[in-house]
Amino acid sequence: MRSTVLVSEYILYIPAIVFYLRRSTRLHDISHWESLIALAAILMQPGTLLIDHAHFQYNTVMLGFVVAAMASFAAGKRLWGCVFFVLSLAFKQMALYYAPAVFAYLLGTCVFPRVSIMRLVSIATVTVTTFTVVLLPLVTGGLVDSWQHGSKLTVQPVPFVQHLAIHEKAFYFPALVQILQCIHRVFPFARGLFEDKVANFWCALHTFHKLHHYPTALLQRISLGATLLSILPPCLMLGIRPDRRSLPLGLATTAWGFFLFSFQVHEKSVLLPLLPMTLMLGAAGGLRPHTRAWVAFANVLGCWTMFPLLKRDQLRVPYFVLTLLWAWLVGADVPLLSANAGHAQLGPLTKGIHGGFYAAMVVWHFFEAFVAPPAGKPDTWVVVNVLIGAAGFGLCYLWCLISMVKGSTSRVRSSARDAKNK
Repeated sequence: MRSTVLVSEYILYIPAIVFYLRRSTRLHDISHWESLIALAAILMQPGTLLIDHAHFQYNTVMLGFVVAAMASFAAGKRLWGCVFFVLSLAFKQMALYYAPAVFAYLLGTCVFPRVSIMRLVSIATVTVTTFTVVLLPLVTGGLVDSWQHGSKLTVQPVPFVQHLAIHEKAFYFPALVQILQCIHRVFPFARGLFEDKVANFWCALHTFHKLHHYPTALLQRISLGATLLSILPPCLMLGIRPDRRSLPLGLATTAWGFFLFSFQVHEKSVLLPLLPMTLMLGAAGGLRPHTRAWVAFANVLGCWTMFPLLKRDQLRVPYFVLTLLWAWLVGADVPLLSANAGHAQLGPLTKGIHGGFYAAMVVWHFFEAFVAPPAGKPDTWVVVNVLIGAAGFGLCYLWCLISMVKGSTSRVRSSARDAKNK
């Protein structure tokens, strides 16, 4: 299985990262040496390696398509970007974490600086056509199976389409069933707000206030509202000012919002906000101590929250080796792990936040390894992991959002200054 992961990475993921960094180097005017450092750091992301090379989730296929879409957008090739992003959605529905930001960016390019109806039509046409090509074998298979064997297809309950009156003898019924089943599985509302312990807002809140007492429909609405509120700011910024340089932070912020507040989140989903956030290493100022510190913090914290899962897969040693080695190479803001003097250049607030969380992780590992949980509460250390992780991820969301606002404001001022000089 690992060989298939390696093959898929060499075919898709690694070329996409290389292509993106080449475009980012031109877009942000950074040196080739900085781009190579960023490439090494991105390809050695410990969370991605641990999950895809041992837990075998093939996330790099989906993430590779996403990076290919980002590279296409950075190169000004919007239609190719649409194709690649649809392929990422078709491979794994988790790419929906990025969908609002991509939609806002593409819509913004059709409206600003001037309205372009033809661009909007072409983007919509390419998107619908790609979805059609991807779903065509599934739909055709359903039709052929029904016509040849007379198989009886039934529609499982799909909450948002129950009001549709569908006649089972209609010629399009088998095709429609296939599409509805795809939609039904993309949105697994029947599985509850969360399954395993995951370091997001709802699981952390459940520790103090039991949410399973509330109706599922109410939890769905509250989760939807909280998710929309969290992703609204980055999407508005991308829609009003669709700057290609803002796209990685926009995708990261939106993905953090989904991870923290959406319905049915898995601990492995943290890889989605981590990828665009780590891609910031290849942007302007990406290798400065402040950015490196936050990127390293998010990745180390993400691996740490996945430790209970990795432990079940007997990956303790790879977890410690890969995470600590990556943090040292990137230059995490911990004196013992920092490979350079960048730690001294960080502000006291960043030092205090990161130092406190890193200390909590170390202490947690000690208790998890050597101290038995209280009687009758076997999940105590996992719950503590959730609470610390959710707080840290909330700070990562805020950092991405604030950085996006600062970057957008800086570019607006720079544009105004250039226009005034002309």
